[in-house]
Amino acid sequence: MNVTAVQNPLTSLADDVAATNFALARQDGPTILVAHSYGGTVISQTGLAPNVAGLVYVAARAPDAGEDFTALAAKFPTPPVTPGIITSGGFKFLSQPAFLHDFANGVPRKEALVLYAAQGPLSTAPSTTSVAAWRQKPSWYAVSKNDRTINPDLERFMAQRMNATTIEVDAGHLSLVSHPDVVARLILHAAANS
Repeated sequence: MNVTAVQNPLTSLADDVAATNFALARQDGPTILVAHSYGGTVISQTGLAPNVAGLVYVAARAPDAGEDFTALAAKFPTPPVTPGIITSGGFKFLSQPAFLHDFANGVPRKEALVLYAAQGPLSTAPSTTSVAAWRQKPSWYAVSKNDRTINPDLERFMAQRMNATTIEVDAGHLSLVSHPDVVARLILHAAANS
Protein backbone atom coordinates (compact mmCIF):
# COMPACT_ATOMS: atom_id res chain seq x y z
CA MET A 1 0.00 0.00 0.00
CA ASN A 2 1.05 3.56 -0.62
CA VAL A 3 0.43 5.67 2.48
CA THR A 4 0.18 9.45 2.67
CA ALA A 5 -0.23 11.21 6.01
CA VAL A 6 -2.12 14.46 5.53
CA GLN A 7 -0.78 17.27 7.68
CA ASN A 8 -3.96 19.16 8.56
CA PRO A 9 -3.16 22.79 9.39
CA LEU A 10 -6.08 22.81 11.91
CA THR A 11 -6.71 26.49 11.12
CA SER A 12 -10.22 25.81 9.76
CA LEU A 13 -12.26 22.96 8.35
CA ALA A 14 -11.88 24.53 4.89
CA ASP A 15 -8.08 24.53 5.21
CA ASP A 16 -8.05 20.91 6.40
CA VAL A 17 -10.35 19.86 3.56
CA ALA A 18 -8.03 21.63 1.09
CA ALA A 19 -5.00 19.78 2.50
CA THR A 20 -6.82 16.46 2.23
CA ASN A 21 -8.04 17.19 -1.30
CA PHE A 22 -4.47 18.08 -2.29
CA ALA A 23 -3.28 14.70 -0.97
CA LEU A 24 -6.17 12.88 -2.66
CA ALA A 25 -5.32 14.45 -6.02
CA ARG A 26 -1.85 12.89 -5.80
CA GLN A 27 -3.12 9.35 -5.16
CA ASP A 28 -2.91 6.79 -7.92
CA GLY A 29 -5.85 4.41 -7.66
CA PRO A 30 -8.56 3.68 -5.11
CA THR A 31 -7.96 5.34 -1.75
CA ILE A 32 -9.11 4.60 1.78
CA LEU A 33 -9.39 7.71 3.92
CA VAL A 34 -8.56 7.07 7.58
CA ALA A 35 -9.21 9.60 10.32
CA HIS A 36 -8.83 9.92 14.05
CA SER A 37 -10.77 12.27 16.36
CA TYR A 38 -11.54 15.64 14.68
CA GLY A 39 -10.13 14.20 11.42
CA GLY A 40 -13.41 12.32 11.03
CA THR A 41 -15.06 15.64 10.26
CA VAL A 42 -12.53 16.21 7.49
CA ILE A 43 -13.05 12.84 5.79
CA SER A 44 -16.81 13.18 6.14
CA GLN A 45 -16.49 16.33 4.01
CA THR A 46 -13.85 15.10 1.52
CA GLY A 47 -14.85 11.46 1.17
CA LEU A 48 -17.02 11.89 -1.91
CA ALA A 49 -13.96 12.34 -4.11
CA PRO A 50 -14.17 9.83 -6.99
CA ASN A 51 -10.99 7.97 -5.95
CA VAL A 52 -12.17 7.39 -2.37
CA ALA A 53 -13.22 3.75 -2.02
CA GLY A 54 -13.98 3.77 1.70
CA LEU A 55 -13.73 5.59 5.00
CA VAL A 56 -12.21 4.41 8.29
CA TYR A 57 -13.01 6.28 11.49
CA VAL A 58 -10.80 5.63 14.52
CA ALA A 59 -12.39 7.08 17.69
CA ALA A 60 -13.45 9.87 15.36
CA ARG A 61 -16.18 12.40 14.83
CA ALA A 62 -18.61 11.38 12.11
CA PRO A 63 -21.02 14.27 11.69
CA ASP A 64 -24.00 14.26 9.41
CA ALA A 65 -24.34 17.06 6.85
CA GLY A 66 -25.10 20.34 8.60
CA GLU A 67 -24.91 18.74 12.04
CA ASP A 68 -23.52 20.62 15.03
CA PHE A 69 -21.14 18.06 16.55
CA THR A 70 -21.04 19.89 19.88
CA ALA A 71 -24.83 19.67 20.17
CA LEU A 72 -24.73 15.97 19.24
CA ALA A 73 -22.00 15.29 21.82
CA ALA A 74 -24.05 17.11 24.48
CA LYS A 75 -26.65 14.32 24.25
CA PHE A 76 -24.11 11.98 25.87
CA PRO A 77 -22.28 12.21 29.20
CA THR A 78 -19.48 14.78 29.14
CA PRO A 79 -16.11 13.10 28.63
CA PRO A 80 -13.46 13.60 31.34
CA VAL A 81 -11.13 15.55 29.02
CA THR A 82 -13.54 18.50 28.75
CA PRO A 83 -12.38 20.56 31.78
CA GLY A 84 -8.82 20.39 30.41
CA ILE A 85 -9.64 22.15 27.13
CA ILE A 86 -7.95 25.56 26.99
CA THR A 87 -9.23 28.19 24.55
CA SER A 88 -7.00 31.10 23.53
CA GLY A 89 -6.70 33.31 20.47
CA GLY A 90 -9.29 31.45 18.42
CA PHE A 91 -7.76 28.02 19.05
CA LYS A 92 -8.22 25.26 21.59
CA PHE A 93 -5.77 22.75 22.96
CA LEU A 94 -5.43 20.45 25.96
CA SER A 95 -3.65 21.13 29.21
CA GLN A 96 -0.82 18.72 29.93
CA PRO A 97 -2.74 16.86 32.68
CA ALA A 98 -5.80 16.44 30.42
CA PHE A 99 -3.66 15.31 27.51
CA LEU A 100 -1.74 12.73 29.52
CA HIS A 101 -4.63 11.42 31.65
CA ASP A 102 -7.59 11.68 29.27
CA PHE A 103 -6.45 12.08 25.64
CA ALA A 104 -3.49 9.68 25.86
CA ASN A 105 -4.80 7.28 28.48
CA GLY A 106 -3.29 3.86 27.83
CA VAL A 107 -0.19 5.29 26.12
CA PRO A 108 3.14 5.02 28.00
CA ARG A 109 3.92 8.33 29.72
CA LYS A 110 7.18 8.92 27.82
CA GLU A 111 5.42 8.53 24.47
CA ALA A 112 2.43 10.58 25.66
CA LEU A 113 4.77 13.45 26.61
CA VAL A 114 6.23 13.43 23.08
CA LEU A 115 2.73 13.52 21.61
CA TYR A 116 1.76 16.35 23.98
CA ALA A 117 4.77 18.37 22.81
CA ALA A 118 3.61 17.92 19.19
CA GLN A 119 -0.03 18.80 19.91
CA GLY A 120 -1.44 21.17 17.30
CA PRO A 121 -3.97 23.78 18.41
CA LEU A 122 -7.38 23.33 16.77
CA SER A 123 -9.36 26.29 15.46
CA THR A 124 -12.50 27.19 17.40
CA ALA A 125 -14.19 28.23 14.12
CA PRO A 126 -17.33 26.22 13.31
CA SER A 127 -16.55 22.92 11.60
CA THR A 128 -19.92 21.96 10.17
CA THR A 129 -19.78 19.73 7.12
CA SER A 130 -22.00 20.28 4.09
CA VAL A 131 -21.95 16.57 3.20
CA ALA A 132 -21.62 13.26 5.03
CA ALA A 133 -19.55 11.03 2.77
CA TRP A 134 -20.30 8.02 4.98
CA ARG A 135 -23.87 8.11 3.65
CA GLN A 136 -22.54 7.12 0.22
CA LYS A 137 -19.23 5.33 0.83
CA PRO A 138 -18.52 2.08 2.69
CA SER A 139 -17.38 2.89 6.23
CA TRP A 140 -15.55 1.24 9.10
CA TYR A 141 -15.34 2.42 12.71
CA ALA A 142 -13.00 1.56 15.59
CA VAL A 143 -14.71 2.41 18.88
CA SER A 144 -12.32 3.05 21.77
CA LYS A 145 -14.03 1.42 24.76
CA ASN A 146 -12.00 3.43 27.32
CA ASP A 147 -12.14 6.77 25.49
CA ARG A 148 -12.02 9.78 27.81
CA THR A 149 -12.12 12.34 24.95
CA ILE A 150 -15.15 11.24 22.89
CA ASN A 151 -17.79 9.35 24.82
CA PRO A 152 -17.64 5.68 23.69
CA ASP A 153 -21.45 5.57 23.49
CA LEU A 154 -21.34 8.54 21.11
CA GLU A 155 -18.80 6.64 19.01
CA ARG A 156 -21.13 3.61 18.98
CA PHE A 157 -24.06 5.84 18.00
CA MET A 158 -22.15 7.34 15.07
CA ALA A 159 -20.87 3.94 13.91
CA GLN A 160 -24.37 2.44 14.02
CA ARG A 161 -25.92 5.46 12.29
CA MET A 162 -23.47 5.14 9.40
CA ASN A 163 -23.98 1.37 9.25
CA ALA A 164 -20.22 0.98 9.59
CA THR A 165 -18.40 -2.28 9.98
CA THR A 166 -17.43 -1.76 13.62
CA ILE A 167 -14.84 -3.09 16.02
CA GLU A 168 -14.40 -2.24 19.68
CA VAL A 169 -10.86 -1.71 20.93
CA ASP A 170 -9.97 -2.02 24.61
CA ALA A 171 -8.16 1.31 24.45
CA GLY A 172 -8.32 4.99 25.19
CA HIS A 173 -8.69 7.74 22.59
CA LEU A 174 -5.30 7.02 21.00
CA SER A 175 -6.03 3.42 20.01
CA LEU A 176 -3.99 3.96 16.85
CA VAL A 177 -0.95 4.47 19.12
CA SER A 178 -1.66 1.94 21.87
CA HIS A 179 -3.11 -0.79 19.59
CA PRO A 180 -1.62 -0.12 16.13
CA ASP A 181 -1.95 -3.74 14.98
CA VAL A 182 -5.70 -3.78 15.65
CA VAL A 183 -6.23 -0.50 13.82
CA ALA A 184 -3.98 -1.59 10.93
CA ARG A 185 -6.02 -4.79 10.51
CA LEU A 186 -9.21 -2.73 10.29
CA ILE A 187 -7.68 -0.51 7.62
CA LEU A 188 -6.47 -3.54 5.66
CA HIS A 189 -9.94 -5.08 5.94
CA ALA A 190 -11.46 -1.86 4.57
CA ALA A 191 -8.97 -1.84 1.68
CA ALA A 192 -9.74 -5.46 0.83
CA ASN A 193 -13.51 -4.94 0.94
CA SER A 194 -13.95 -1.59 -0.83
